[in-house]
Amino acid sequence: MNMTTPNNKTNHLKLLKQVLRPLLRGSIALIVLSLPFAASAQDRTLTLDEAIKLGLENSKTLKLSNSKVEQAISEYNQAKDEALPTGKVSYGYNHAEIPANRLALGESSFNLPNRADAYLGILTLNQTIFAGGKLKYARQSTDLLTQVARLDIENDKDQIVYDIISSYYNLYKVLQSKKVVTQNLTTVDGQIKQAQRFFEQGLVTKNDVLRFQLQRSNIEVNGVDLETNRRIINYNLNVLLGLPEGTQLNIDQITEADRQVAPLTAYLDTAMAVRPEFKQFALRSRVAETNIKSIKANELPTLGASVAGYYVDVNANPIPKSGNFITPLSAGLTLSWNFSSLWTNKNKVKEAQIQSQQVDINKSITTDRVKDEVNQSYQNYTQALEKIKLLQTAIDQAGENNKILESKYKSNIASATDRADAETLLYQAQINLELAKADAGLAYYTLQKSTGKINK
Repeated sequence: MNMTTPNNKTNHLKLLKQVLRPLLRGSIALIVLSLPFAASAQDRTLTLDEAIKLGLENSKTLKLSNSKVEQAISEYNQAKDEALPTGKVSYGYNHAEIPANRLALGESSFNLPNRADAYLGILTLNQTIFAGGKLKYARQSTDLLTQVARLDIENDKDQIVYDIISSYYNLYKVLQSKKVVTQNLTTVDGQIKQAQRFFEQGLVTKNDVLRFQLQRSNIEVNGVDLETNRRIINYNLNVLLGLPEGTQLNIDQITEADRQVAPLTAYLDTAMAVRPEFKQFALRSRVAETNIKSIKANELPTLGASVAGYYVDVNANPIPKSGNFITPLSAGLTLSWNFSSLWTNKNKVKEAQIQSQQVDINKSITTDRVKDEVNQSYQNYTQALEKIKLLQTAIDQAGENNKILESKYKSNIASATDRADAETLLYQAQINLELAKADAGLAYYTLQKSTGKINK
């Protein structure tokens, strides 16, 4: 019989406290360290409109595009400033030492001072009256380029909106597929329990039970792949929307309206009228024409006016004194003509004309590319709609086949292999339908982007 004294109890308590104290500290530290991660992980359910709004508000690309517009506006203002008068003022001091200061002119001669000081101040104001219209053409050109920069923002917005929609639908596809996986795991678990009961009753073999267990493992592997894809898409979408990286996004249920498909020609006509690229080509064509006029203006004369004032003081004292300085004033007009430009400017004009032709060629190339893009998007969308109809029929057929084999399996008429295959077919048809619905929605927005109406 063991006897425990009070002293032994006290020693045991002390030992227990020494052992538990670091464990408690470690537990508290783990809890504290886990708090930031728990706080950073947030669930957020977004509609598509909310996602687009967030993406546009937080887009760094749009901020860069806006800065380019501001730069174009600044260049336009600089072009306007070129028409303003130019002025210059200067004030200088000169000191001269004259070692040889005697000047003989025939019979007469005179001596210059040994040294001389002079203060010279100049104020000039110049204004170009006519320069062949070059200043006007510069203003027109920079104004047109500013409009081109604004259309770049429209292009960027369209691309950003499409990227958001694409990521949104991809996340929706993954989440829907995960729901189907969860649903099918529940169903297979029921089948496993039933097969185990049959095995215990001697109605099926162990291999039949393993067949259902293998099916469950395959579904679980698919679920792991889907979760990996979800994390990747979720992270990328957080970046696009400017949300914290740890935000767990949920997609609001997408309800696709019954959209009527117009003829292909209607989408082609819309693209030609709405796409920002074609508006830009119209502006760039005008820029090229303005550039030709500006270069031709080099062949014309230039007329300018100037006003100048001078302060000349030969006194050593820099402070003006009456009678020691003069202030001549002058005003004039200058007409100049660099007539050599008549034969040196023609190749510059030719280059500008070639650049104008390149704008037209690029427009033609872009027209063909946009037509191909619209046609491909149109065909993909109509195909996606047709695929949904076919998959809905496949689900109905797979569901009916599953019910029949379930009944046969319970009656011990069908094998476990047939039962599992029927379950797999239904499971795959359900996933395919969800993916097809999401693909159709994304195909619709792809068609809208190709016509230039995704952001309108």
